[in-house]
Amino acid sequence: MSTLTPLDPPPSYEDAQRPPQGSNQTGPLASPRGPPPIGRPRPPFPLQLPALLSLRGKRVILASKSPRRRELLAQIGLVNLEIRPSTFAEDLPKTLSPFEYVLQTATEKILDVYRKEIDNEEKGEPALIIAADTIVVSHNGSILEKPKSEADHVGMLSMLRDEGMHKVYTAVAMMRPLESAKDPGYALETHVEETAVKFDRRVTDDLILSYVKTRDGADKAGGYGIQTAGAILIEKIEGSYDNVVGLPLCRTLQLIEKIMRPEEELEDEFERSDDEDLI
Repeated sequence: MSTLTPLDPPPSYEDAQRPPQGSNQTGPLASPRGPPPIGRPRPPFPLQLPALLSLRGKRVILASKSPRRRELLAQIGLVNLEIRPSTFAEDLPKTLSPFEYVLQTATEKILDVYRKEIDNEEKGEPALIIAADTIVVSHNGSILEKPKSEADHVGMLSMLRDEGMHKVYTAVAMMRPLESAKDPGYALETHVEETAVKFDRRVTDDLILSYVKTRDGADKAGGYGIQTAGAILIEKIEGSYDNVVGLPLCRTLQLIEKIMRPEEELEDEFERSDDEDLI
């Protein structure tokens, strides 16, 4: 493997995983699918869907510091998001199945932010909270999150290349406070999306090292970004592209539409669910 280093050393892994300055600002963002177009053409009109229209001018919180998730949500018109990252430690045991691990992590993230914001006297309670968690699972079942060092990063990508197909799981959680005093006082909807990704076996050790030194994948689960330079490592995917970026957009919109239904419909659904549990 080449030991050449760039003239300017890449940032540390701690620096690479910090959100960019201004990441808490709101407003429309460029698409994560490629570089922004030259100039500033008029952005597309927002989707005129009842669920999205009902959120206009209300508090919508993204419980994540991921700029990629914020960019994806901007594509469906959710641009004035409040960024309130969860402080959940994300330390669940890796003995859980990948499905359970990622779903429980996303659920704990959204509960953490809900507890902090539900009694916000200054801004009022949020209309909707969105949380997500993404993990990469190797062919042998190991759960991979963000690399901790350059050596860890190189080893992670080399393993993904050598093992063949791996899986990317993203859990999305939606929470909406309800007027009803009935416990627990909120509606919660979740979904876990799975995408299979295959690295190109012709990727060399030198290419992996060169990519690692860009730090492009330092803040990403599995150590690579499919929407950025990490695409050079990938031969094919099976499933949702946006899921590998960090948020399955189609399923996310479906969850928003489901949870933003009239409150009477949600309460009827909860009552039917309670009755079924008693049978």
